[in-house]
Amino acid sequence: MARKKKETGFWNFVETFQGDRVILMIVLLLMVFSLLAVFSSTSLLAQETDTNRLSIVKEQFFIVGAGLILIAACYFIRNIKVFEALSKYGFVFSLVLLLWMVLKIRTPFLKAAEINGAWRILKFFGLQIHVYEVVKVAMVMYLAWAVNAFKEDNFKWINRIAAKNESFAFLGTPFWKKMVAIYLPVLITTALILKGGTSSALFIGGIMVLTIYIGGVNLKEIAALGAVAILYVMLGIFLYKATDHKVVLSDRIPTMMGRLGNDDDKDMETLLHSTPNTKEFQDAADALKQPVSALLAIKEGGVLGKGPGNSTQRYVVPVLFGDYMFSFIVEEYGLWGALIIIILFASLLARGALLAKNCDNYFAKVVLAGLVLMISLQAFMHMAINVHLVPQTGQTLPLISHGASSFLAFSIAFGIILSISRMIHVKVQKQLDKAEPIIVHTPDEVRDGLDDLDALESEEINEEI
Repeated sequence: MARKKKETGFWNFVETFQGDRVILMIVLLLMVFSLLAVFSSTSLLAQETDTNRLSIVKEQFFIVGAGLILIAACYFIRNIKVFEALSKYGFVFSLVLLLWMVLKIRTPFLKAAEINGAWRILKFFGLQIHVYEVVKVAMVMYLAWAVNAFKEDNFKWINRIAAKNESFAFLGTPFWKKMVAIYLPVLITTALILKGGTSSALFIGGIMVLTIYIGGVNLKEIAALGAVAILYVMLGIFLYKATDHKVVLSDRIPTMMGRLGNDDDKDMETLLHSTPNTKEFQDAADALKQPVSALLAIKEGGVLGKGPGNSTQRYVVPVLFGDYMFSFIVEEYGLWGALIIIILFASLLARGALLAKNCDNYFAKVVLAGLVLMISLQAFMHMAINVHLVPQTGQTLPLISHGASSFLAFSIAFGIILSISRMIHVKVQKQLDKAEPIIVHTPDEVRDGLDDLDALESEEINEEI
């Protein structure tokens, strides 16, 4: 008999995919949106870099390809212990990157660099690494390991120090274990990020707090942690004002105060009452260009949008392809495009919650919930910024906005999520395969039952005749 030909193709791949297919489809749709949106929205970027949009979209194809490779590499990791072992060093890895950037270390192969008036990136042989994008993923992984290690009392190095030296015996208590391995890493990471971006510090700090809360850390202790962070920011604001702007704990505090102080309203007043073509007028116009143009893009998009390639605000907003990608999508694809994006990220949040509920590995559960929250909340924050519900913070739209570091970091996050979903699926399938039927019939019993059924049907037919 001829052997049945093995089916191939995309849909067969989806059918045989062992991870969560809903999340897989979300990832693929976001990547398709990315290619379309980056091609249409990068007119100003092409001018600034003396290139063309076709070259930029080719670069985006390579980035998407690299992202798919990273997703596949994470997906095919079959043992959660691999992720657990790597996560243990997430804080050390983040600390090295942040200190390298904050201390402005420059070596031939890795150099700290400035972007948009703040030290936020490292250049690795010319390639830009946006440190915060890497750190947010690494710290979610680390904190998932830390809360799991605390639950299992598996802080070996802390226990060793406490046992060998009486002066440090206090480290063996549960509170100090959490302080050293959980709370201090959160505070240190947030403080170092605050040097380059207040909004990034608040967002990443918030994600870290949510992660440890999911991990079961006491809510009162988390509140105390938040109070320390708030006091630090208030101290920075006090010193900034009391010393007439001479003492600045963070270079971004003046920017934060400007955004919280409704600088847009002040700039609008300046624009309306100053003489056109003066420096004062031009500075106010430049400050308002991005937020106002983003709102204009949303208004002009309407329900149906202008259609792909017909955006006008892409010639006005310098970072439309990054910080204001949602506004661009609404302008070109209208309300329906916006709804598709919202549904994709809402579906990710719902699907992630369902997977976390069915996950019986504590570390995997916290990682899954933390990464899904990180991606979804950043997406919704990006949308809120674009419609002026919250002040501008520069958060990109995950897997859609232009930017290699962000795209690849989120690809790793999605790869880990799909890998864990695969482990859940495989475990459930094994349990189903091992399960025995409640009632077992022999072939003879089945045959006798069918004969009885045939006889009953024949009797009913005869009665009707």
